[in-house]
Amino acid sequence: MKIVVLERNSVGPDISVSCLEELGEVTCYPNTVTLEEVRERVKDADIVVANKSPMREDSLKDAPNVKLVCEFATGYDNVDLAYCKSRGIKVCNVVDYSTAMVAQHTFTLALALSQKLFHYDQYVKSGAYAAQDRFSNFDIPFYELDGKTWGIVGMGNIGRRVARIAADFGCRVIFHSVTGKSKVTAYPQVDKDTLLAESDFLSLHCPLSDLSRNFIDADALKKMKKTAVLINVARGPVVNNGDLYQALVDGEIMAAGLDVLEQEPITASNPLSRLQDSEKIIITPHLAWASVEARMRCVEGVYENIKAFQNGEPKHVVNP
Repeated sequence: MKIVVLERNSVGPDISVSCLEELGEVTCYPNTVTLEEVRERVKDADIVVANKSPMREDSLKDAPNVKLVCEFATGYDNVDLAYCKSRGIKVCNVVDYSTAMVAQHTFTLALALSQKLFHYDQYVKSGAYAAQDRFSNFDIPFYELDGKTWGIVGMGNIGRRVARIAADFGCRVIFHSVTGKSKVTAYPQVDKDTLLAESDFLSLHCPLSDLSRNFIDADALKKMKKTAVLINVARGPVVNNGDLYQALVDGEIMAAGLDVLEQEPITASNPLSRLQDSEKIIITPHLAWASVEARMRCVEGVYENIKAFQNGEPKHVVNP
């Protein structure tokens, strides 16, 4: 089988993908951006491995041999599932490979913001600490997680892991299901207004859909505590970036930690790019999923998905 990897560097050049060569004739491209590139590169493929490249009729119509699309990811926003199903093309994702790292990054952002770590690190490095006459400094107040309310949107694998960690920190955990279909009973499920009003920390772990797009907008931000910390490690458009900018400027919430943005990479037109205060906002470049271990698991997951498909027992199919 001819296997075309459209975005080999999406898992990092430091991670080997040579295991795929056991499964067929592999052609790798560092990155594939334009529709024209996709169409040309997949035209003779049997299996396509993608991440963000569009997998839909206009990119696949001239690729008659494609039987399987594998995502170097859990998300599959780039795929037209209905079209692929109409063609008999299976679409498979990799599940749970980044859960540990995304949960870890959630708390990295939350703790850095709530404990004012950038301020105190700079206080020492500036020489101000060496110049003072007492052993300690805590000029900007910071608080414990213990006893606080941690709100979660999205109770999948990552949301549940975050909930357990938050509980271990001593937080009261509540959550909201965007679809209203969550079966999780370990934590109280609340409506959106209750979630916004009661959360001291609010972390987002839901997929992007019509229900979750702009879930956090100007109206939602006004309902949050002025001391609240918002964390988005889900998808950028779940938070309206312009509304968040205004809320941070106006002090409607205390701080935000973002690993995802409405458009990536960040553009000059995104008003959040103008905020340089790391006590108010921390933005990381969509890396919460990308520990070395997670990227190795991602490649292994794609390998296993292709192998299972070739053995006639496809798994992790998202368009059955």
